[in-house]
Amino acid sequence: MNITDNTVWIQNGSTVAGGNGRGSQLNRLSSPHGITINDNAHVIYIADSGNDRVVKWKYGAKSGEVVVGGNQLNELNFPVDVLLDRKDNSLIICDQGNRRVVRVSLRNPAYQQIIISNIHCYGLAMDNSESLYVCDCEKHEIKQWRKGEIDGIVVAGGNGIGNENDQLNYPTYIFIDEHYSLYISNSNNSHILKWLKGATRGMVIAGRLGQGDYNTQFLHPRKLILDRRGNLYIADSGNHRIMRWLKNQKFGSIVVGGNGNGQQSNQLHDPVGITFDQQGNLYVSDSANHRVQKFNIGVN
Repeated sequence: MNITDNTVWIQNGSTVAGGNGRGSQLNRLSSPHGITINDNAHVIYIADSGNDRVVKWKYGAKSGEVVVGGNQLNELNFPVDVLLDRKDNSLIICDQGNRRVVRVSLRNPAYQQIIISNIHCYGLAMDNSESLYVCDCEKHEIKQWRKGEIDGIVVAGGNGIGNENDQLNYPTYIFIDEHYSLYISNSNNSHILKWLKGATRGMVIAGRLGQGDYNTQFLHPRKLILDRRGNLYIADSGNHRIMRWLKNQKFGSIVVGGNGNGQQSNQLHDPVGITFDQQGNLYVSDSANHRVQKFNIGVN
């Protein structure tokens, strides 16, 4: 992914999934949240939260295909994140409404496995050792499940709701780097925490306590991605924009959006999920517009 500190994106996005209003038809989405891409298969997987399903949307397609959906034992209830496990060709899904995390085989979607139960989950991440990390926004903590283990351990937060750096306040999405440091969207405190492996408290590295729309603030941050240069990209949901925060900087810059909430091609409305393809194009689940937008990478 050829992204530098100075990379820009075309400000007018194109709709690559949904965009036909809210609905349950296969050419529509309802409050999409987490998204992930399989570049090799030219497919976007979307947690179509309001429709209680995960859909697969091929590049250039006019409608999606249901991978799994509903709220029966083998189905879903308001899924909010989806993670592609390439090693065994499966999706790991945060099935928030059913308080569980499930694994769905892409070879045989009828084969599903409940891997974590009784958790008010939100965001998911997986490290190089195939340990799974899950945001528990009800207990205000991040838990780790090592591969093959049944019981998870608290690796961030777990000290009740609060504003101190050893506490979290409704964590939503997470990213883990190659050094096993966690980056946490501490949503109701409107900042991003970096939590080193084994640490008992985090460090605020983006945003500050208190909500706002300045370039030093967030309003309910959601999905975040760390690039190879150590720069953060954050879906600043309440401010309807995607922000970039360069490493060790005290302020961010708007990547796309930030033009008020709306349906125009240069606007977003409560963006939640973000991801990049191999070329560096940016994809955003534009949740309140019930669509996924693609912003092409510009010429550096």
